[in-house]
Amino acid sequence: MPRAGLTPDRLVAAAADLADEAGLDHVTLSALARRFGVKDASLYTHVRNLKDLRTRLALLAGGEMIDRIAAAVEGREAGRDTLGAFAGAYRAYALEHPGRYAATQLAIDQDLLTDSPAMRRTADVTYGMLRAYGLEEPDLTDAVRLLRSTFHGYCALESTGAFGAPRDVQASWDRAIDALHVLLRNWPHEKRTTDA
Repeated sequence: MPRAGLTPDRLVAAAADLADEAGLDHVTLSALARRFGVKDASLYTHVRNLKDLRTRLALLAGGEMIDRIAAAVEGREAGRDTLGAFAGAYRAYALEHPGRYAATQLAIDQDLLTDSPAMRRTADVTYGMLRAYGLEEPDLTDAVRLLRSTFHGYCALESTGAFGAPRDVQASWDRAIDALHVLLRNWPHEKRTTDA
């Protein structure tokens, strides 16, 4: 019989808080059971296993992150203004919620991603921003990979204090966004071959 008040949503929310406090690696079923004052076995009524819990956490965090990004870009002029707002919201979420953000980097079953409203919204917002630069497939996918790699790498280095030069970190971030904007405006489109 499920313990009163214990639900999958409450477990995932607690896992998200624990991830931010202690790190994603410390999110275990045992740690959550201790938080709720129950035995580990009690959690299996609500989640299948640790992988299921972390997948739910990744989807929750992905939804939170895209909500923040969508709110930041809404009503902005396409181009540098939207790119800067998108990138700023991404970075703020990553730095404010390190454990949740780490969960967004987990590999998740493709079918679950396809069925997730948050992941569809992520694609809509991201691809919408990039289409304003005149990009189409396969360039859209390449540009998404470039932005994700740049944003993730910058946030990962910044969160560990790895930028040791005296240059202001925010100033460098702003210049990186300026450079990405120039690159996106001048994207080297893939040459398409045509049959003669």
